Amino acid sequence: MHRYALTLILFALLVLFPSVLRAEEALTKIEPLTIATDDDATMFTVEIVETEESRARGLMFRQRLPEGRGMLFDFGRPRPVSMWMKNTYISLDMLFIRADGTIAYIAENTVPKSLDTIGISEPVLAVLELPAGTTRSKQIRAGDTVYHRLFNNAAEEDAPSP
Repeated sequence: MHRYALTLILFALLVLFPSVLRAEEALTKIEPLTIATDDDATMFTVEIVETEESRARGLMFRQRLPEGRGMLFDFGRPRPVSMWMKNTYISLDMLFIRADGTIAYIAENTVPKSLDTIGISEPVLAVLELPAGTTRSKQIRAGDTVYHRLFNNAAEEDAPSP
């Protein structure tokens, strides 16, 4: 009897756990964001991370991040920021963004599960995580501008169209 009950519980967890993850992601704010380069503009769909708990979790345990998607970490006020890849299974490009929306620094192709810190001493308001290789393929560089409500520059007339 015990073995049957344990098997049933394990099966239920395997079936229900992915649903719990999807429900958690569904509670996250999803918003558009545009990055303007010298030659182009690219629109992304990003999850907004605003709480200490959600910043600590970030993209941990995710198996993939689709092209055109990302996660935007809002730190509430400009400050030096350091991040790591602990329990993050996918390689990322991390864009460290000033309060005016300009990109201060890009860490490309981060190493999954690494405990090394990745950061910048210059105060930034946000970090945008994109699938590894995105900044290279879209020719995104430090100095380019990120358009989003967080940077008070997302008025439709200001943001370049993709």
